[in-house]
Amino acid sequence: MVRSMIYGLIAVILPTLVIAHPHSAASQMMRSCAGRPEIVNFLDKNFAEKLTAVGLINQNAILEVYAAESGTWTLIVTDVHGISCVLLSGDSWDTMPVLPGLAT
Repeated sequence: MVRSMIYGLIAVILPTLVIAHPHSAASQMMRSCAGRPEIVNFLDKNFAEKLTAVGLINQNAILEVYAAESGTWTLIVTDVHGISCVLLSGDSWDTMPVLPGLAT
């Protein structure tokens, strides 16, 4: 009984820690948050980045990838309150084509 309670707590705490602190302290220094419209507008005006991919993290957050034809990209997480945080950004983004009949 106690063991299952401990495993249950670990199952809840570990994903929370991963989402709250997904990167090293050095990369977290660069993270900045604002309202989603402000972040999207900034990425469009400064880097010509557009929404390229989106995925559900959990019921409280979504992951969005913005990329530009120049190859720059930005990864953001947006919560249910409309606050987006920039997690990572970089260069040399390349979209891989899906080949017919290939399970990915």
